[in-house]
Amino acid sequence: MAQEDNFKKFVAHCKEYGYVFPSSEIYDGLSAVYDYGQYGVELKNNIKKYWWDSMVLLNDNIVGLDSAIFMHPTIWKASGHVDAFNDPLIDNKDSKKRYRADVLIEEHIAKIEDKINKEVDKAKERFGESFDEKKFRETNQRVLANQAKIDEINARFSKALNDSDLPGIRQIIIDNEIVCPISGTRNWTEVRQFNLMFSTEMGSTSDGANKIYLRPETAQGIFVNFLNVQKTGRMKLPFGIAQIGKAFRNEIVARQFIFRMREFEQMEMQFFVQPGTELEWFSKWKETRMKWHQALGFGSEKYRFHDHTKLAHYANAATDIEFRFPFGFKEVEGIHSRTDYDLKQHQEYSGKKMQYFDPEKGESYVPYVIETSIGVDRMFLQVISASYAEEELKKEDGSTDTRVVLRLPAYLAPVKLAVMPLVKKDGLPEIAEKIVHDLKFDFNCQYDDKDSIGRRYRRQDAIGTPYCITIDHQTLEDKSVTIRYRDSMEQERVKIDQLKDIISEKVSIQSLLKKL
Repeated sequence: MAQEDNFKKFVAHCKEYGYVFPSSEIYDGLSAVYDYGQYGVELKNNIKKYWWDSMVLLNDNIVGLDSAIFMHPTIWKASGHVDAFNDPLIDNKDSKKRYRADVLIEEHIAKIEDKINKEVDKAKERFGESFDEKKFRETNQRVLANQAKIDEINARFSKALNDSDLPGIRQIIIDNEIVCPISGTRNWTEVRQFNLMFSTEMGSTSDGANKIYLRPETAQGIFVNFLNVQKTGRMKLPFGIAQIGKAFRNEIVARQFIFRMREFEQMEMQFFVQPGTELEWFSKWKETRMKWHQALGFGSEKYRFHDHTKLAHYANAATDIEFRFPFGFKEVEGIHSRTDYDLKQHQEYSGKKMQYFDPEKGESYVPYVIETSIGVDRMFLQVISASYAEEELKKEDGSTDTRVVLRLPAYLAPVKLAVMPLVKKDGLPEIAEKIVHDLKFDFNCQYDDKDSIGRRYRRQDAIGTPYCITIDHQTLEDKSVTIRYRDSMEQERVKIDQLKDIISEKVSIQSLLKKL
C-alpha cells in the first residue's frame, strides 16, 4: 500500500475507533485543532507517563513543574518571541494558497533524497547480498549528481536563513522550479515573515486591559522559575526541570493531521549545567533521548538525527530526532544547547539576578542549559502510524480476509485486555464480569459480549488491545480461560488466578523503563 494511502486510512481509523476527532465537528470543525477521544486520551496519557517517569523517576537530579499558560508579557519580549518568532511565508498567486517557504524547500530536498533512495533500492535488488550500499552511494553517477544538488541547495538555504535573506529564500524556490502543489504553477509572491503568537487581553475593561500572549512554548515557564525550584529543592548543578503542558502557535500552514496544530502539548526538560560542560551534556542527552525512542521497538532504522543548518539565536548546538512517518522523515524531538541566553535575558529584563552559587567554586554564575523538547501530539502520531497495519489472512476454506490491527506497544495501549464470554448464558457473563472487576484496579479492562467472538477479536485488534480473555464452558469445569495474543493471534489456556501475573509482566511500564 502506498504510504500516502496508508496515512489517509489510519487518519480515518483514528476517528472511527475513538482516538482523534476533528474539534467542533458539528459546527464544521476548526482548522488544525483536534480532540482526543476515549482511546486517544488513554494512549496520550500513557505516552506522557512514559516520558515523565523516564525523566523524573529515573533521574535523581530532575524534578517537575507545572507553570501557568498566562505569563507576564515582558517574558516574551525577553525571550525574543515578540520580535523574532516568525515563519517565512509565500503565496501562490494562482491557487491563492499560502505556504511556509522553508517547508517548500525542505520538501523539494526530500524528493531528491527519494530519487537517491530509489536508485539504492534498485541496485540492492539487482546485486542482492553482495551489494555494498556505502560504495554505491560514493560512486554511482546519478546518486552523486543528486547529492550535489542537495548539498548546493542546503548551502544556499542555510546562508539565506542565517542572513534572514527573504529574497534569497524566494530565489531558491524560483531557481529550483518548485511549483505550487495545487495549481502546479511557479507564480509566487515575495516571502514575508509572520509572527506565530496568539495574543489576548487581560483586564476588567477594554481601556485598562493588558495585552498578553498564549505561550508558544513551555520552556520560559521553567526559566523564570529556575531559582524558585533550585532554592526550594536545594538542587545542585547539574539538575533538570521537566514540564508537560499546552502551547499555542498561530500556524498559517497547519496540516498532516495532528503533526502541526495550533493548540498542542509539549514535554520539555531544561537541564542546567556548568558553563563549558554544555556540549558534553548535549551529546549525552542526544544518546539518552534516542534510546528512549528506540526502546518502543519500532526499529532503529526509522529514526535519525538531523543537525540544524541554521542555529537559533540562543543555541550553540542543535539537532532533531526525526522519525520516518508515512509522509517522510520529520522531527519528533528537538535537543538544543541553549547556552545561558534565556536566564541572562530574564536577568536583564526583570532586574533580578538569575545566578547559581556554586559552593565548590565559591562563586556565582549563570548556568548553561540543555533542552530536550518533544511534542506529545507528534509522539502520538508516531506511535499510531508505526502501529497501524492491514493484514491478509487465509481462512480455512481458502478465501482471504483483511485484518486491521494497531500493534501498539502493550505498555502504551489504551485498553490492556478485553474479557469476553463466549455466549451470553450459562453463567459465562457473570464469570467475565468478575474477572473485569478483579483486574480493573490494575489494568484498563473492557467487557465485550456483542457479536460473534471473531468480530469481537477484530474490533479489539482495531482498538489495539494486546490481550483478549475468552470465557467458555470449559471455564466452568476447571477455572481456565483462553488468552489470545493480538500480534500473533495465538491462543493459550491459562488459569484465571494466573491472569494478573501474566498481564502485569507484559504491560507494565516498568519493563519499558528498565530498557533505558
